[in-house]
Amino acid sequence: MALSFFTKDKKALQARCRDDYATKMRLKYDPYYHAMSSQQGTTVTLDGREMIMLSSNDYLGLSFHPKVIEAGRAAMLKWGTSTTGARTSNGSRAFHVELEEKLAAFLGREACHVSVAGYLACMSSVASFAQKGDVILADKNLHSCLWDGIRLSMATVERFSHNSPDDLREVLAAVSPDAPKMMVVEGVYSMEGHIARLPELMEIAEEANCFTVLDDAHGFGVLGRQGRGTADHFGLNDKVDILCGSMSKSLASTGGFVAGSKETIDYLRTHSRQTIFSAALSPSQTACAQASLEVMQTEPQHLEQLWSNTRKYRAMLKSLGLDTWESETPAVPIVLGSKERVYPFWKALMEKGVFTVMSIAPAVPAGKDLIRTAISAMHTDAQLERIADAMAYAVKKM
Repeated sequence: MALSFFTKDKKALQARCRDDYATKMRLKYDPYYHAMSSQQGTTVTLDGREMIMLSSNDYLGLSFHPKVIEAGRAAMLKWGTSTTGARTSNGSRAFHVELEEKLAAFLGREACHVSVAGYLACMSSVASFAQKGDVILADKNLHSCLWDGIRLSMATVERFSHNSPDDLREVLAAVSPDAPKMMVVEGVYSMEGHIARLPELMEIAEEANCFTVLDDAHGFGVLGRQGRGTADHFGLNDKVDILCGSMSKSLASTGGFVAGSKETIDYLRTHSRQTIFSAALSPSQTACAQASLEVMQTEPQHLEQLWSNTRKYRAMLKSLGLDTWESETPAVPIVLGSKERVYPFWKALMEKGVFTVMSIAPAVPAGKDLIRTAISAMHTDAQLERIADAMAYAVKKM
């Protein structure tokens, strides 16, 4: 089918791309690929203007921490710029193993594997363990990396309503009790800012003997003791089979991780195509992640400041009558309901020097078109005041 499309209908594909581009140019609608010319903390320069960054996932604000920057610099000087290949091809490095051991210990797991991208790590956490004939129980609002992992597994998929233990139980009632089952959820849903109802979901999963995968990309560094994440937040460290996440958020680096028992991580390393065929994480980014992990444990003020800023920000949005989808975390959506409302709101914020990202259907459910914002420990009181002014201006413009 794909070969036929490209050989017979090349002009149709080209026309599709051309029409899409023409529409964007006519509407001056290109909100996603802006190129910043500089950045310092939560201040970026775009088209010669200084702006406040309000959509970054640098929750703890460690991307400009002196210890993290110095660790990355030292690692590059010692090891060079890249490992130039997959770990199966030219070996792991001592810094990979060291980070994996420290992450595993921090998360209370026997083992961990770090990958070059969070997307690949989370995809592999599903695709490596589920297979045809298995049943995957998936929250409808999962990130696309998890859906890609689900599709690659070829398992049967049963979706349940977002963060709904009651619907999970109903869905499970229609599944054969003898079928191997996996439940896949996120700790913190990045678009909604919701925390998973993990105690109730895990209780149901245990009753049904489900293997469990928790993507904690947005919970790690934000919830739990010293930022150990959602499972730790609820005291369920010993219940979840696989923890996965990204290192491009609270760990101020790039890459991803999968943590679990020794047996599951060994299985991942020998069965996951995403793991086997991906280039290894670079020396500098590995060192940055490790330094950030150490800062998380020795400098609690960053996590405290993050939550202080989050409370101030949510209160400010509430005072303006804005819908934050009942967000419980520093990932705070501003739900406006349609792209016709989202675009002018986003543009008004840009006019006032606040950089955000819009998300419209089908990336979010219909009627939930939104501005996606995220708070950092690096945001200052002065910046929060400027953001408040910009939000008030955007409300009036809308």
